[in-house]
Amino acid sequence: MVHTFEVDGVYYLFDVESSALHVCDELTTQVIRKMQGQPYFLEGADPEAVAEIEADIKELTENGLLFAPRTLAKPIKSEHLKALCLHICHDCNMRCAYCFASEGTYKGERQFMSFEVAKAAIDFLIANSGSRQILETDFFGGEPLMNLDVVKQTVAYAREQGEKHGKVFLFTLTTNGVLLNEETAKWLNEEMENVVMSLDGRKEVNDEIRKTVNGKGSFDVIINNFKRFVEMRGDKSYYIRGTFTNKNLDFGKDIEFIADQGFKEISVEPVVLPKGHPLAIPDEALPAIREEYRRLSKEYLKRKREGRGFNFFHFVIDIEGGPCLSKRVNACGAGNEYLSVTPKGDLYPCHQFSDNPDFYMGNVFEGKINENVRSIFKNSSLFTREGCDECFARYHCSGGCDANNYNFNGDVNKPYEPTCEMMRARLECALHILSEEKKGS
Repeated sequence: MVHTFEVDGVYYLFDVESSALHVCDELTTQVIRKMQGQPYFLEGADPEAVAEIEADIKELTENGLLFAPRTLAKPIKSEHLKALCLHICHDCNMRCAYCFASEGTYKGERQFMSFEVAKAAIDFLIANSGSRQILETDFFGGEPLMNLDVVKQTVAYAREQGEKHGKVFLFTLTTNGVLLNEETAKWLNEEMENVVMSLDGRKEVNDEIRKTVNGKGSFDVIINNFKRFVEMRGDKSYYIRGTFTNKNLDFGKDIEFIADQGFKEISVEPVVLPKGHPLAIPDEALPAIREEYRRLSKEYLKRKREGRGFNFFHFVIDIEGGPCLSKRVNACGAGNEYLSVTPKGDLYPCHQFSDNPDFYMGNVFEGKINENVRSIFKNSSLFTREGCDECFARYHCSGGCDANNYNFNGDVNKPYEPTCEMMRARLECALHILSEEKKGS
């Protein structure tokens, strides 16, 4: 399969199976489209030029750089856990309008995870990790810093137990920044492999959606906390993580604003809400979103060339040395290699399933996993996802988010099309950026 596209006046051929990317002219894209039985326009084209293009295509095909044969790699599905997401706190000091976790409660009561539950979770991860040496633990909420003492105790315990069992723990924490004071920032910088900080962008955009418990905007409360943290962070990993909604379809401006504040690692994702919600992204907005990604890609390259570049998560790809094919067809690992743990120790496939009793997978004190639920995810891969066979972006998203697929379509194997469309738009921009950066290297 060869995908043809154009970004900012540059035409491309992207061979899906080989990941070969070719810069070409418009006529070549039309010849390729004709060869694949797609709509094309060749009226008035010079027959000699077309013949020359066809000869070039034949040579590239013979060399495996176009129309490469399908490789049906088997997914790598381990029997062993690699990561847990600890819901260290089912409570929050903010009231974000789009929160999927019902203000941190996950449609239940407000509660904190005890150290006893956290210890049992670490023991459970070690016991079910098999021969894995690197284990990951994410501290999530609600707002994890509201239960910081247990976070600290858990990190110390995990490091102690890891040393005993020949395991190395890597920790990530996601925070809204309200409680991110200097002392806490110092500790996080020492102990966390990655820290994710929530900010939606411009003050007016952020404050309309991300309000504190007193109903006021959070921007002025958190922005300096984040700046101080990143300054202390040095070259260690972090992300400023935002969400765009129907209220800011010009989200590229928010990404640029975040970069202007000095942040270099940025991820801004589309909100996922039930259709009809005032903040949900309607289907008719998808063309505008596509164009916004393209506008952003142009600005992104401009800033890189001027020496004021930043990394936008969806624009950074590696088509040469990235994950091997067998890993890229796996899906995210939720429900199989990765589980979430509620404050009571209940296990679910990931945080987005943790209010759904149909996906209950056991409890850390029981020491075992519900294999009936696990099999849903263990047996799911890119090759079981509906419609992915015909999508050029399939090896870069692995069939989409299990939770989104289930929540909108009732099946983890049925991708949610709006997110697919946005993924395709981002990938075209990312490939264009990669090509332009190679030109300048």
